[in-house]
Amino acid sequence: MTLYSDRQDALKKLKEIDLAKKDYLVIHYACESFYEENGKSPRIICISVRQLLDGQTKIFSITQMAELKNIAYKDIKSNLDTLEKELLKRFFKFVKTNAHMNWIHWSMRDHNYGFNAIDHRSETLKIKPESIDDSKKVDFAWLLVKIYGKNYAPKSKMKNLLDLNNINQRDFLSGEDEASAIKNGEYQKINMSTASKVELFSHYFSLAADNKLKTNSKKIEIYGDSLKGKFLIFKYSWYGKLTTTIFTSVFWIIIGILIEKLFF
Repeated sequence: MTLYSDRQDALKKLKEIDLAKKDYLVIHYACESFYEENGKSPRIICISVRQLLDGQTKIFSITQMAELKNIAYKDIKSNLDTLEKELLKRFFKFVKTNAHMNWIHWSMRDHNYGFNAIDHRSETLKIKPESIDDSKKVDFAWLLVKIYGKNYAPKSKMKNLLDLNNINQRDFLSGEDEASAIKNGEYQKINMSTASKVELFSHYFSLAADNKLKTNSKKIEIYGDSLKGKFLIFKYSWYGKLTTTIFTSVFWIIIGILIEKLFF
């Protein structure tokens, strides 16, 4: 269940972003499995960044780096550290060029998966990261929880929102499937999946901004069970809207009758 004040703050942020799309980038990345027992942080395989305003997408991937360095596709696995290092160098150059931009992401919040994890990988490869200030990061997944409540979709919300909103995203891979594809050397699938996800987040954003995103949320979970919440549930229900329309019509009829008696 969301707090009314939290929901209002989240809706305000959504509106703020919608009015300034040119200032926002959408980011997502894919990495090796978190559960490998080698004690090392997972390598980053692909980072996708999309302009929220016009959908232009830039990809930083090990396959691109391999092509630039004339490394055959079959030899990528044996050159992963070199290729990841080049990928991160180019990504941080892009970050520096776009220091004025804000970054919309999906749960990139911690050291296991997130901006901190990207910084850590760069440090292990002896690259100085170009860190992004926390004030410029917007966790879209968290924003949706604030607006629709934590039960707005079943577990694996990113994927389940696809089904709830009848969106066809054929290149989408779950995190688990991405890790398997990486292990099998199917790197092009990873590029396509990360690109599809930043496109998907942009689509989810547009639907939420237009109040058209379909969720499993119950009204009590969205508006809360306070007196104000119950009033809002009534206000936005079909019977609430009908009552308001009838009340408004009767009110103006009475006003019209009073004016006629007083002045005519």
